Amino acid sequence: MPSPLMADNLADIADLAGIQHGFFTRQGGVSEGIYASLNCGLGSRDTPQAVIANRARVALDLGAPEPTVHTPYQIHSADALVVDGPFPAGQPPRADALVTRTPGLAIGILTADCGPVLFADPQARVVAAAHAGWRGAMEGILEATIVAMESLGARRSRIHSALGPCIGQPNYEVGEEFQDRFIAHNSSYACFFRTPPNGTRPHFDLPGFILSDLATRGLASIASEARCTYANESNFFSYRRSTHRSEADYGREISAILVA
Repeated sequence: MPSPLMADNLADIADLAGIQHGFFTRQGGVSEGIYASLNCGLGSRDTPQAVIANRARVALDLGAPEPTVHTPYQIHSADALVVDGPFPAGQPPRADALVTRTPGLAIGILTADCGPVLFADPQARVVAAAHAGWRGAMEGILEATIVAMESLGARRSRIHSALGPCIGQPNYEVGEEFQDRFIAHNSSYACFFRTPPNGTRPHFDLPGFILSDLATRGLASIASEARCTYANESNFFSYRRSTHRSEADYGREISAILVA
């Protein structure tokens, strides 16, 4: 039975022997106020003890032997890092993807509108978690993650991938300069922008962009549970929604994976 803490588990990864994963919602934690309740962002202004307790709940839900999930200090880059053990306390590495084959080591990434992507090669027993915001996705974080997995013995043809909840196109209004930057990078990216009827500014299709990128990588499977974080307030934190409301801060949901 799916965990009450998670968004819907994705069958392509959930059915893999020896792999545990979850795209976790904001439900089931101990945080309060604007952080209610499963805020896993240590970089937020939430009570650190509450965030640590929330992350311990996630680790327990995944069946990790230690009450923690290891996440990087995310910098919107194309940097993927191979890890084989816990980080020193308070010193997460600066990267936007983690890759491991260490059994029981729960790795994850934090999001609040960006795209969380989990990967697994069950034969090589290699897993990864990638943070794909627009900048990282455009600059190659997904390919970098796959290459890092290959360095541990994974093969593209065996890697299963899944995109979790992120902001949807109807709620992702951007400026003309944003659109121009993408199209200058690759003219084919114009298809990921749409200006709504009676609208004046383009809207960017982040999940469509991520899934299209994954489709070019020769992977075994690509799944998506890309419910819109902005539109589903009861289940997900959203940086953009909090900004539009002039709230002082926002929580972060976590997506995590481990080799059992």
